[in-house]
Amino acid sequence: MTARREQLDGRAIGILLACCLFWGVQQVMVKATLPELAPVFQAALRFAGATALLWLWCAWRGVPLFQRDGTLGAGLLAGVLFAAEFAAMYLGLQHTTASRLTVFLYTSPFWVALVLPWLVPAERLRRVQWLGLACAFAAVVFALREGFSHGGAGLTWRGDLLALAAGALWGLTTVSIRATRLVQVSPEKMLFYQVAVSTAVLPLLSLALGEPWNWHWSAFAATSLALQTVVGAFASYLAWMWLLAHYPATRVSAFSFLTPIFALMAGALWLHEPITPTLVTALALVALGMVLVNRRWPARPRD
Repeated sequence: MTARREQLDGRAIGILLACCLFWGVQQVMVKATLPELAPVFQAALRFAGATALLWLWCAWRGVPLFQRDGTLGAGLLAGVLFAAEFAAMYLGLQHTTASRLTVFLYTSPFWVALVLPWLVPAERLRRVQWLGLACAFAAVVFALREGFSHGGAGLTWRGDLLALAAGALWGLTTVSIRATRLVQVSPEKMLFYQVAVSTAVLPLLSLALGEPWNWHWSAFAATSLALQTVVGAFASYLAWMWLLAHYPATRVSAFSFLTPIFALMAGALWLHEPITPTLVTALALVALGMVLVNRRWPARPRD
């Protein structure tokens, strides 16, 4: 078993950069697919495919998924939080731009940093790291104000608030993993709990919302769904689960603040979403917060 590290090394940073780049583009891809596939229905299909892929992967690698290890309760909790996060995210894309949604979604480190140190003392942040999170939080508040006006992208507050809810749910999912016995299981099983519960929950939510289930897709919609499933919900999330198991969750989560920058660029180039001064300022503050949280600081002196 690989030893747990206290700082992000080159390998972790490389994996995070690749994941953040794809996730930023993915939000734009999801929004572009909404005219053909309803939001929660789209998410349900995505995770059904990811569950099948992960099951095959574990069978090939000999990774046990159904062994009794006392993690069922924590796993179901993480799965429900995960499913709720993606329901809020996909629904939010109907009411806001992909770039704005991604900025608000990545408030998840605030929740991790606020809650996790109470449960896992080793995850405690320094004062300057709290300052970094405060910068990012100020950026979010600054950007949220714009969603209540008719300028920029228009009235986006409904989608912005759904994105904030998704960010909180993501953070609580991370806490449920790091503060329970889930941290002791393989990344594959950790992810399986989340995608399998989502596969069970999201179709029911889609039906409850009265969404149309369209099975006639264009080549673009089929490609989008395939990328969301194979790269997004399978490969990148498996890598994310591995990172959470081997590196400090607060630093891993805060590093992902790069994703809104990639989403901003992809949204502008692909969907011609407006790049407002408010959003750019918010992203700059988010980047500053990420640097402060992830910088290597000298060890604390012993008491």
